[in-house]
Amino acid sequence: MGAPRILVIEDEPDIVEVLTYNLTREGYQVLSAKDGEEGLRKARQENPSLVLLDLMLPGIDGVELCRRLKADQATRAIPIIMVTAKGDESDVVLGLGLGADDYVKKPFSPKEVVARVRAVLRRAVERRAELKGERLAVRGLVIDQRRHEVRVDGKKIDLTPTEFRLLRALAARPGEVFERQELLSHAVGPDTVVVDRSIDVHVNSIRKKLGKQRDLIQTVRGVGYRFADRKG
Repeated sequence: MGAPRILVIEDEPDIVEVLTYNLTREGYQVLSAKDGEEGLRKARQENPSLVLLDLMLPGIDGVELCRRLKADQATRAIPIIMVTAKGDESDVVLGLGLGADDYVKKPFSPKEVVARVRAVLRRAVERRAELKGERLAVRGLVIDQRRHEVRVDGKKIDLTPTEFRLLRALAARPGEVFERQELLSHAVGPDTVVVDRSIDVHVNSIRKKLGKQRDLIQTVRGVGYRFADRKG
């Protein structure tokens, strides 16, 4: 399997050069388009792993391009990170409502862009796994990702969407320690402003609902949480 391909749709050559350099250095393949029409054509032809989309484009602007990509069956699953100027808050809200996955503001740090690309690609892999109907089974706990259902010793338990995402993230990587901020990223997204101690409230609620299997979620003092490294 080849390296993920990133399509940069941006009309400023200097920005394209910076993004191309930094993404290539991290092992990604980079394609570019200088306007909305070219970007739409390349997205359909090349099927990139992710699109970095400037909102201020000549021709088809970024918001309209996002709308078209998400309306097209061939491109709707491609993750999109919007690149915005400081005054584009309303366009950001609109773009996220259309299905964009994240955004960065100009001027940006190349390291930040790379980190966001990595995080969005990781979440895209997780979403594809869900669509395949994968199940996680540990002792008496079964997490059915396609049904969005959790059972303990055969009995269905009711989790909130946030609790489900947290439990799934922990159980998918048993034995691995998650810092609270990383769990927040899985649960509510990297840009949501939440006090990270609220993760403790969610985890305590999950534990209560797990009943006899509550010890599957372990506290790592001063760091965060991990899922027991035992499979059943």
